[in-house]
Amino acid sequence: MYCASFTETVIDHFNSPRNCGSMENADGIGSYGDADCGDHLKIYIKVRNEVIEDISFLVVGCVAAVASSSMTTELAKGKTIEEALKITDEDIAAALGGLPENKMHCSVLGAKALRNAIKDYQYQVVIREKFMK
Repeated sequence: MYCASFTETVIDHFNSPRNCGSMENADGIGSYGDADCGDHLKIYIKVRNEVIEDISFLVVGCVAAVASSSMTTELAKGKTIEEALKITDEDIAAALGGLPENKMHCSVLGAKALRNAIKDYQYQVVIREKFMK
């Protein structure tokens, strides 16, 4: 896969990923991986008043996986939980200016890992409410 196959936005997010790194005391952590190609993404979220206040990620993968992960965090940051749950792999790919067909699965990493982080957050809220009564 040559870099010419990617948009300038993809290359920019690959070269300068936004919100990259782990997060201490995250309110939710979600991961997702593609066993066929070896890409794996972990997303961390901090939530305040049902808004994703902070988000970060760690990824193992190709150019498209790094760029998709970075863009996922940009799309989700500042959104309510409800809004973030509506972010799709198509939204991520479109925000990147498109991905080659054989790299579209990388945008799925972002959407699924984000949903898993939100599910983890929601589970933690239920547990806290149940045991803090």
